[in-house]
Amino acid sequence: MSKGNAIVVGAGIAGLAMSRALSVNGYKVTVIERNHSAVGASIRNFGMVWPVGQPSGELYEAARRSAEIWKESCNEARIFNDPVGSLHLAYHPDEARVLEELYELYKNERPVDLLTPAQVSAKSDAVAGAGLRSGFYSGDEVIVDPRQAISALPSYFTERYGIDFIWNKAVVAVEAGIVHTADNKYSADLVVVCSGVEFETMFPEIFTARSAVKCKLQMLRYAAQPDNWRIGPALCGGLSLIHYHSFKAAASLGVLKKRYEEEMPEYLQWGIHVMVSQNGKGELTIGDSHEYGGTHDPFDKQFINELILKYLGQFARFRKNELTETWNGVYAKLADGSPYFFISPVKGVYLFNGLGGAGMTLSFGLAEKLVRSF
Repeated sequence: MSKGNAIVVGAGIAGLAMSRALSVNGYKVTVIERNHSAVGASIRNFGMVWPVGQPSGELYEAARRSAEIWKESCNEARIFNDPVGSLHLAYHPDEARVLEELYELYKNERPVDLLTPAQVSAKSDAVAGAGLRSGFYSGDEVIVDPRQAISALPSYFTERYGIDFIWNKAVVAVEAGIVHTADNKYSADLVVVCSGVEFETMFPEIFTARSAVKCKLQMLRYAAQPDNWRIGPALCGGLSLIHYHSFKAAASLGVLKKRYEEEMPEYLQWGIHVMVSQNGKGELTIGDSHEYGGTHDPFDKQFINELILKYLGQFARFRKNELTETWNGVYAKLADGSPYFFISPVKGVYLFNGLGGAGMTLSFGLAEKLVRSF
């Protein structure tokens, strides 16, 4: 039996996840998107569904559930997805020590393994062998192509769940039961606003109170690798160990971070940690950096891209290093470190935002859990 009509504002990954969860829970759903398609942070990322980076408990479980939904949706819709896992690499004793600690912490609750250099090479011949000490493999991670997936999911959701999409309509105001665009208004029993980084228009005072900031990241792309060569798992250098919340549980992480601060201060200043994933075409997505603030310049900083590629060369070797694209994306993040927020400013209206760089990883799982509370 239908629970009523629901409107979701925004067709990025958070909006898509909410639309699916609402439909599965009995709502007739309409998504209203200001652009002809989603063009924000949801398509400007690695395409990594990344449970390994989430701390145990609610967030890890949400990430694992998201991975299940991604695989199910992509397989049914014939969208590329590769459940290839992730591989973190150690080239220094302190990095190897952190990987050992992480393995001991998570070996009984996650599909992880601590690998010797020979075992790493067996997983990926893209890993630089010189100086390699160990690798930390996680089997949870799934790679999608965000440009393809975010574009294709709306049609699949319409066919699979009966969700309607209204494109090129900017929502300018929301009140209980009514969503306003410039030329129309729409009635709904429930409204969920998933506006991402565009949070100045609707309920800006709430975002200000939650100290929401905008994070700019820079990314690069290498051309498709020849002869259908695949790199295997998504690859991560040591800098990624100080980036993800789940890794903070490692006892010696502070020692590692101190060395980075002393030896690579410019990397920490610009929030650089280096990872690489491979899409279905064989192209490599490389990044990234993190700049926080209220407004960002729209241009890439060449020296940041150079730092990223310099560090990449320390742990990865590819068959073709042809740089074809650079770009940046901006996402909303909470300055207090909260992983997301879900707030009802008006009866029947909810805001779902602030997932930072974990939108692809958390949105499906969190939306499914949150909607059950309605």
